[in-house]
Amino acid sequence: MIEIRNLYKSFDGNDVLRGIDLTIADGETVAIIGQSGCGKSVLLKHIIGLLRPDRGAVVVDGINMAEAKEKDIYRVRRNIGFLFQGSALFDSMTVLENVTLGLRENGERDKEKLARITLEKLALVGLRGIEKVMPADLSGGMRKRVALARSLATEPRYMFYDEPTTGLDPVTSDQIDALIEDLTAKLHVTSIIVTHDMFTVERIAKRVVFLHQGKVYFDGRPEDLTRSNDPINRQFLERYRLLA
Repeated sequence: MIEIRNLYKSFDGNDVLRGIDLTIADGETVAIIGQSGCGKSVLLKHIIGLLRPDRGAVVVDGINMAEAKEKDIYRVRRNIGFLFQGSALFDSMTVLENVTLGLRENGERDKEKLARITLEKLALVGLRGIEKVMPADLSGGMRKRVALARSLATEPRYMFYDEPTTGLDPVTSDQIDALIEDLTAKLHVTSIIVTHDMFTVERIAKRVVFLHQGKVYFDGRPEDLTRSNDPINRQFLERYRLLA
């Protein structure tokens, strides 16, 4: 479980988070939306312990990330898989080396085990026979899938997706959405998706959290958000529709 209590964070006098209260239960699939600069990525960085709050608490599996020692933060991070917006693959490494990076960083050296895990995770994301390929030879959608396989290699309990469909064409975006939806159901992980893509929200998320001016402005079902007559909700949705 993730509990965020009265979370405040500012940078150079600019208030980004202004009293966030949010609880995410085990097994939930939650989308976090909002305009650029509203604090979505800052919120994620607090959950994984990359940032410390000015005030408030972020508790993951009973560990307060704001006060935890490095070894405890590290233990929490081992349970988190993170799919970065730009995939963040290392072009100097093969697909296999990219997928097993986290495992090797944690001390795993058994080559047969690393190869087996790579093949298993690539199969999960619909890729086979590319473990020796370099990332530069892959399409954007394939790179995203390899990055997802890497995130899954450590058997995480939580999956964080940072703009998973940004920069992809509509067909590939649909494929990534379908893959995330399928993996969430199969693996029973807790999923947090930061996105501007309302198609992704409506397809995958069971719950949507709309951040506005550093606070939780809406927290509920995607269909309730899209039907809302609240002017701020409507303004965000209409702006999205115009940009789509």
